[in-house]
Amino acid sequence: MTFLPRVNSQSVDTGRLRMHYLSTGSVGSEPVVMIHGNLATSRFFEHIMTDAPDRYRIIAPDMRNFGDTESIPLDATRGLHDWADDTVSLVEALEIEDPVHLVGWSTGGAAIAAYAIDRPSQVSSLTFIDPVSPYGFGGTKDAAGTQINDDFAGTGAGAGNPDFDRLITEGDRTGDSDMSPRNIMNGFYWSPEHRESSEREDVLVDEILKSVVGSGGHPGDVTGSDIWPTFAPGVFGVLNGLSGKYCNWSAITDIDPKPPVLWTHGTADLVVSNGSMWDMGTLGQMGLIPGWPGEGEFPPQPMVDQIASVLAAYAGNGGSVQTEMMEGSGHGPHIDAADRWRELFFDFLAGAKG
Repeated sequence: MTFLPRVNSQSVDTGRLRMHYLSTGSVGSEPVVMIHGNLATSRFFEHIMTDAPDRYRIIAPDMRNFGDTESIPLDATRGLHDWADDTVSLVEALEIEDPVHLVGWSTGGAAIAAYAIDRPSQVSSLTFIDPVSPYGFGGTKDAAGTQINDDFAGTGAGAGNPDFDRLITEGDRTGDSDMSPRNIMNGFYWSPEHRESSEREDVLVDEILKSVVGSGGHPGDVTGSDIWPTFAPGVFGVLNGLSGKYCNWSAITDIDPKPPVLWTHGTADLVVSNGSMWDMGTLGQMGLIPGWPGEGEFPPQPMVDQIASVLAAYAGNGGSVQTEMMEGSGHGPHIDAADRWRELFFDFLAGAKG
């Protein structure tokens, strides 16, 4: 397997699980740990790593059930704290004693927030790339994250698409189906105008195909509900871990000390937005899921408003927050606006360290 220049591929037993990670830079340089999102791997950061400034040691792990890291069921009832604790165990296994700069894309945003909530003094900075809302994915309304119903119906593994999961299991590398990993990646991971080179696109599709499909991985186990749309989150797997029932990082507003925050977000994001195309409220409103009870009972989740509200409170409590809404970018501005994102990120890191 060939990686981009200066990027090394390694694995280590951390005490929790065996983790594969990519790295660049020297031992003793400022540590930066980059956590990918759902249905992705460390290689979605590889292009950022290859020409990083020498002052940084960048480490990008594959998280459990993705890439080449050991497959262990994720305890959804902990939100993304399994991912956070896995990251801590990797930092410790690599004998990194200094506080780390943390980067989290999408699902990874919840993981780095959990890391900071549990260990604020061990974090130099936080960079959120289109993170999942502080109130999780689905099941809440308004900027304050008010819960819609008691069992968080409409969130969790039941929101996954079985055709997409089947095509992952079958190793589908084609673009023949609307639900193929290739088409989902190009349609939702970045702006529709952006395409990776054919070689790079093939690499990233192959990485998605490493995702562990099932009750402990993606999407997780499903629980029935009497409330529309008749499913609720189970207790294992990543989509359940993202449910608002378990995922809530709004407590970040109260941590002490408060590392500086950079929030970058694509204005054309279809995944984490105020009308996400993966949110049951949005799909019901569009008539794509029958029986929607209406906006009064199940509105689309205002995800961006929720992120903005929590980070405003973080700033109001003494934290430093830099917000960059990246015009025209999709869910991955670090990919579809890579040069601009790279400049913003490394300028932020330099300022965060002083």
